[in-house]
Amino acid sequence: MTQQRAHNAPGLRAWLGLAVILGPVLLVSMDGSILFLAMPRISQALSPTADQALWILDIYGFAVGSLLVAFGSIGDRYGRLKLLMIGATVFGLGSAGAAFAPNPELLIACRALMGVAGATLLPSALAVLSELFPDARRRAQAIGIFAAAFAAGFAIGPIVGGTLLGQFWWGSVFLVNLPVIVVFLLFAPVLLREVRATGTGRIDRLSVATSAGGMLLTIYGIKHLAADGMSVLPIATMLLGIAVLTFFARRQRHLEHPLIDFSLFRDRVFTIAIITGLLPLAAWSATAYLAGIYLQSVLNLSVLHSALLALPGAAVLTIACIVTPAVVDRIGKRAALITCHFSIAVGLLLLLPTTISGGIGWYVASTAIAGLGYGISFSVVADTAVGAVPAERAGSAGAIAETSNEIGNALGIAILGSLAALLFRLQGPDLAPTLDETLQLPALVPAVAQDAKTAFVTGLHVVVVVAILLHAALGTVALRWLPRAASDEPGAGIHGEPTNDRVACTS
Repeated sequence: MTQQRAHNAPGLRAWLGLAVILGPVLLVSMDGSILFLAMPRISQALSPTADQALWILDIYGFAVGSLLVAFGSIGDRYGRLKLLMIGATVFGLGSAGAAFAPNPELLIACRALMGVAGATLLPSALAVLSELFPDARRRAQAIGIFAAAFAAGFAIGPIVGGTLLGQFWWGSVFLVNLPVIVVFLLFAPVLLREVRATGTGRIDRLSVATSAGGMLLTIYGIKHLAADGMSVLPIATMLLGIAVLTFFARRQRHLEHPLIDFSLFRDRVFTIAIITGLLPLAAWSATAYLAGIYLQSVLNLSVLHSALLALPGAAVLTIACIVTPAVVDRIGKRAALITCHFSIAVGLLLLLPTTISGGIGWYVASTAIAGLGYGISFSVVADTAVGAVPAERAGSAGAIAETSNEIGNALGIAILGSLAALLFRLQGPDLAPTLDETLQLPALVPAVAQDAKTAFVTGLHVVVVVAILLHAALGTVALRWLPRAASDEPGAGIHGEPTNDRVACTS
């Protein structure tokens, strides 16, 4: 009996450890989307400019995405659990600062700090989880739960934010993180063990700086061009950012341990998988953000009502994420990837009939159908990317797959959101740079308010059309490029080889 208890004890510790890890993982993904419904309320409280509003939304995703690979290497060298504890502490401090930020600038800074902390949590959490489950079968189950929680976080973020805002002030969407962080810091040292890797190579600091700096400079230029029009400074900033990113990409070719192994993109299957990680998140984040403004500022729905309308899409996305691995075993990854892109395109198409006077039914149907494609993309991207490369390069492939999701989430708001802002500036009444600022103007004539709403809906429709065309194009490319062998053998990798370690629903 004593021996049996000793044998069962590690299993109990492992599952309790998984439960503790899921807390910060859920927060990292949820905070990528929790502001989508909260932005109208934040705009009323802090009055950010058009580009500041976009920075509040996407600086978090850029910080996570640009540092994800770097912190993975740092954790390997100095200890994953140590990095988890530091990251969770900083995430909590950033959340507290954001909740009580008195101006847009400080809120942007706190969101950036949260993003840096989030980049420490994801790779370290997955590594610590793998140590908890040395048995391959249980480890696969744990990774599935881990990744499903991550995908669910993206889906429920707007709903949690909307629910909180129905009862409390806007800062509550950040304070909700603190109890989870406190529980993690109390129990993690007891349930989790330190994990280190040897032979990880030297971290190239210049690569870290140029990847993050180049991306931020490029997006800064794009945002200001959209918000302020053509001028020398944003154009120069954007070109400088592109030059820095080009330098970064070239430098990686000559490093023994590059942050991103660009040679992996020579494989067509890998390339399609990574773009599938990026594009659906870009479309989802942009349309979810714009739809939140549409429901509240155009249709005048309450934030709680808007959150409830997002439930069907979130449910479909989460269920699709969970069941897709079993479906892929029957139909193959090729069919799943193709279905992903075309279902998103069809779902987004249903947003086009929305008007300034109605469109709730179209919105709900759109999120439900597109949610199927989003759930599939979360499920198969990492496994497809890893299965497309040799085993010794699987770590690099998985890191790029995770990074593509985070960058896609941020790019959607940065680029597509900037496109919507540009169209509003060009077609709106030109009284203020955003719809919310325009509607808050004193003594606003109803006809002008209607013109502003019409301009916003036009911008939403153009963004939707761009996303539809991109998904239709990528679905067509997948149809032509991906080998049919992937769907011929159940449980096979994209090239037909069997895969043992599935990472489902990974973002």
